[in-house]
Amino acid sequence: MKLALLQRLNEARQQKKRACLVRWLATAEEALVVDGAVVCGAVPPDLMPEVDAAHRADRSKTVETPNGDVFLQVFNPPLRLAIVGAVHIAQALAPIASLAGYAVTIIDPRGAFATEARFPDVSLIDDWPDDAMEAFAPDRRSAVVTLTHDPKLDDPALDVALRSEAFYIAALGSRRTHAGRILRLQELGHGDQAIARIHGPAGLDIGAVSPAEIAISVMAEMTRVLRQPDVARSNHEAA
Repeated sequence: MKLALLQRLNEARQQKKRACLVRWLATAEEALVVDGAVVCGAVPPDLMPEVDAAHRADRSKTVETPNGDVFLQVFNPPLRLAIVGAVHIAQALAPIASLAGYAVTIIDPRGAFATEARFPDVSLIDDWPDDAMEAFAPDRRSAVVTLTHDPKLDDPALDVALRSEAFYIAALGSRRTHAGRILRLQELGHGDQAIARIHGPAGLDIGAVSPAEIAISVMAEMTRVLRQPDVARSNHEAA
């Protein structure tokens, strides 16, 4: 690998950008794609959809092309999930998300809820959600889910999330609860397009009742948004 290409790759990873090293196996020629743009070398336009698909799948792969086989080596930033509210649903959602490859952070200033006994092997932050979310700094590989039903806790977290590139933002609550939430977020300066990013009520409509079932529905919706963004966006807009 050429030094200039390696430096660009390291810069992209430090900046938590999506990167893909494109290597022609027959010639050992290399190129680098960062956030959908070719920054080193040359990549045929018809190969770019394969690069995008590899990023969405989080999986490196070999692709056959008219000019020979090409290996796409994916470098994605880590997946992260911030859960606001150390409630029963969070106790189910945290381990499910961890198994799916997310680094999970629980945010709740209520010390009696956010304990290591209830959330083993999970990062716990007991700051107020606005400060905690600023420190969490959600990026395009981050998901944010609020579960408290308490506007004093959920709204500040959603405020920060909506100002970020988080790929998935969701809030628990009924449609009536969500309608009130929308009004409060509008008062904080968020427009309709930004607020429409919120999946509320959180999770796919699978008839979930128990905390574990609700956690599964949220994880399923989060996965669909990550892996099938076009399908998720279409269904969300139609809801």
